[in-house]
Amino acid sequence: MSHQPPSLSTTASPAAGEVPAGRLGPTHTLILLIAFLALGTVLFVQGTPIGDILILLGGCGTLGAATLAAVGGGRWLMAVFVEAAVRSGAGK
Repeated sequence: MSHQPPSLSTTASPAAGEVPAGRLGPTHTLILLIAFLALGTVLFVQGTPIGDILILLGGCGTLGAATLAAVGGGRWLMAVFVEAAVRSGAGK
């Protein structure tokens, strides 16, 4: 009897209900939302002006979105921008 280790295939598709690697699922999104709300609440309770809190959280969201776009969907995002530029240049 020979025992073979399970193969680690990187091309295997995720099972039903699983989130592919590199994508945010609903649970991750909820955790992120709760973290942002908690951070904003703690800063407000500590006396930080609301304008500063909004700027800080907006900056964090922008950096996070830029990181996800660059790492996960950079090619897709660039394709959308190129297509929009070509369409606008062609007058469509």
